[in-house]
Amino acid sequence: MTDIPDSYDPATVEPKWRDEWQEMDIYSYDGDADTEYVIDTPPPYPTGNLHIGNALGWCYMDFAARFHRLVGDDVLFPQGWDCHGLPTEVKVEENEGIHRTDVPREEFREMCIEHTESQIGTMRETMRTLGFSQDWDHEYRTMDPEYWGETQRSFVRMADNDYVYRDEHPVNWCPRCETAIADAEVETEEGVDGTLYYITFPGVGNDDIEIATTRPELLAACVSMAVDPDDERYADRVGDTFEVPLFGQTVELIADDEVDGDFGTGAVMICTFGDKQDVDWWAEYDLDLRMVFGEDGHLTGPVGEYEGLTIDEAKEAIVADLNAAGLLNESELTEQNVGQCWRCDTPIEILSKEQWFVEVDQDEILEAAREVEWIPEHMYGRLEEWTEGMEWDWVISRQRVFATPIPAWFCEDCGHVHVAGEDALPVDPTEAEPDIGDCPECGAESWRGETDVMDTWMDSSITPLQVRNWPEEAFEPTSLRPQGHDIIRTWAFYTILRTVALEDELPWEEILINGMVFGDDGNKMSKSRGNFVQPESVVEDHSADAFRQAIALGGQPGSDIQFQWKEVTSASRFQTKVWNLTRFGTEHLAADREPLADPAYRDADRWVLSKCSRVASEVRTDMEAYRFDAALRTLREFVWHDLADDYLELVKGRLYEGRPGERDAARQALFTCLSASLRMLSPFAPFLAEEAHHVLPGTEGSVHAADWPTLNMVDDEAEVAGEVIADVAATVRGWKSDTGLALNADLARVEVYPDELPETPIDTYDLSEATNAPVEVRSGDPGVELVPVAVDVDHSIVGPEFRDQAGEVVAALESMDPGKVASQKRRAGEIEVELDGETVTVSGDAVTVREDHRAESGEAVVVLDSETATILISE
Repeated sequence: MTDIPDSYDPATVEPKWRDEWQEMDIYSYDGDADTEYVIDTPPPYPTGNLHIGNALGWCYMDFAARFHRLVGDDVLFPQGWDCHGLPTEVKVEENEGIHRTDVPREEFREMCIEHTESQIGTMRETMRTLGFSQDWDHEYRTMDPEYWGETQRSFVRMADNDYVYRDEHPVNWCPRCETAIADAEVETEEGVDGTLYYITFPGVGNDDIEIATTRPELLAACVSMAVDPDDERYADRVGDTFEVPLFGQTVELIADDEVDGDFGTGAVMICTFGDKQDVDWWAEYDLDLRMVFGEDGHLTGPVGEYEGLTIDEAKEAIVADLNAAGLLNESELTEQNVGQCWRCDTPIEILSKEQWFVEVDQDEILEAAREVEWIPEHMYGRLEEWTEGMEWDWVISRQRVFATPIPAWFCEDCGHVHVAGEDALPVDPTEAEPDIGDCPECGAESWRGETDVMDTWMDSSITPLQVRNWPEEAFEPTSLRPQGHDIIRTWAFYTILRTVALEDELPWEEILINGMVFGDDGNKMSKSRGNFVQPESVVEDHSADAFRQAIALGGQPGSDIQFQWKEVTSASRFQTKVWNLTRFGTEHLAADREPLADPAYRDADRWVLSKCSRVASEVRTDMEAYRFDAALRTLREFVWHDLADDYLELVKGRLYEGRPGERDAARQALFTCLSASLRMLSPFAPFLAEEAHHVLPGTEGSVHAADWPTLNMVDDEAEVAGEVIADVAATVRGWKSDTGLALNADLARVEVYPDELPETPIDTYDLSEATNAPVEVRSGDPGVELVPVAVDVDHSIVGPEFRDQAGEVVAALESMDPGKVASQKRRAGEIEVELDGETVTVSGDAVTVREDHRAESGEAVVVLDSETATILISE
């Protein structure tokens, strides 16, 4: 017998296997196998904190990766890091007490790299703590020149194919971050408190007009006014001109169907630019361009005395001056929707800037997206809705430092733009000369390198290409893209766009969407609510395996899940059950035991093996469909109840005292089911499964390098018989426990009348051993009846009624024939009692007639109704 600890200690086991797995190299991708499973793993932003939402996604990935290794696929589970971005720049400025412009560009970038590396190290350690099985030989970082060189290559190729272009166009602009941002980076906050101002615009040769606006600070940018063409209030006024108050420019009133006549006065300003509608009107009616906001959110340009004020300062000053001039008629509170930068929540502005763009071909993107299998399917609708609503091309240039350089130069004389050739990549144009020599347009020698960098989604949207070793190897779609539903409009959208543009291929065959994690109370996690959970704390208090199981059982992919501590506790108990089951197995299994060619299986063996066969098939089907919660529940039900609670109790007699052939058959069935269960459990509880597999006699190597169980032992007849055997054994043992009998107490006889009889007789050997009684299985209905056997008297009723005669009445009742007492009570609701020749009447409520079951022979029996049979017990 293998000497193993009495209890399972994850605090010891999990660190041990984390270290040993690194040495075992069991997660390496070979690349030459017949079947492969390649995951386009999300590269997280290196915050230093792998929060529970991240952990949910990585658990799903790891479940899938470990499962596919078991079924024989060559799995590539890489790990990348999406390093670039504004948050890192801000954090470095904060840590170093500087602004990025205070030091040379390359020095600031090195500060960002150093900070990012420390953050990556912390998150990598959490991933190891949780038992994730990445192939760390395929780790990549988007900040490395090797990676951003490939991002630049994708830029160059898309520029060659006219997907990338440079133009002046209105763009979303974050005044705090001082950079352009894409539509997908604008978050709309609804119901923001605001003020609606009613302002008089003096007429020029005609009557005044009143407009309503929430943004008086844009008066300097006003280039027109608009009304609904069907608004009778303004039927004769379209074409009239007005003077913009305080600033003096003259504007014309136009009519357009997009105006909401119910808003304010029905007349609105058109400013360059207040929102996207202004941009549309500006383009459609060829209006003037009056830019009044600088990149830092301060007023500039034709704003007069308001030059240099912030947006909020300008609003306050302009409102005061309007009021002083008698042009502010009234104001009222209102609610409005405000577009904000998703990085810092600052309200965005729209500026006309020369930027780099990627063309968005909606039809091309949706045609590819429809060919991908979306899990769950309805998540495709989110991408479709976003794509069809795209109004602008994707602006990809950012006015930052820590990101992939745009590989382009501008001729200092004529402005000609040169995009680098692929042979020059990777390149930083702020430090290197172009690979072209003199300007091909004007012959000038002086070049200025592009200082703008790329949107970080340009890095992460080529991850499937990176995973497939593009461009050295021909691209094939990866197997899986796992990601959150919150970045469908960004990561999924951009990746489809880019892969189709570069390779005319799908980026992946399947996309698995996960939701958010809510607290145990059903609310969004937050420290203020007290429902916040950090993965490391769960591991410390319970185990990584318990955390993983709770995540798996939290809900289905695509849905938001609730992290429940009761699931963690249940997982811990289950792990104890598995360990005890394994310990029991080690007492009866020898490492050198040869598998039997023709085991003398009994019905209990055939039943548990058939159940295990079905479970292996069902769990595999669920795992293939990413139904992790269903897979784990099915497996736990089998291990906990069928294998541990029922089967072991049935075969203990054979294992301890059975004849060699019968004992060995039980051993083989036990090993087969236990080994199969550990393999099926290994994606969810990799540490426990590895430790149990390691100590179980007859196993070799790592459980994670084993094969998925394929038993092919389904036996319908055996399952019918086995369900009866297991159910009856559990019912009888439960009855013994409830009545205070020892579980090993002998019984005279047990008769079983199954609801469904198999075609072949039920083998009662193990059932007899488990119940400590001879067992007979019979067909039909048991011939039993309830017979009155005693009379119980309620003294609280008889005493007050009969007083001095109460003792005689009680004695008379107890001496009467119980059958006659029952008959009188049933017929008349009262009982007549003879006392010294006198007849007295006792209320039926004062008497209870006890009844016992009697067999046809007259023998007293206990009758139990179980789920599968009626059971008669003779004690």
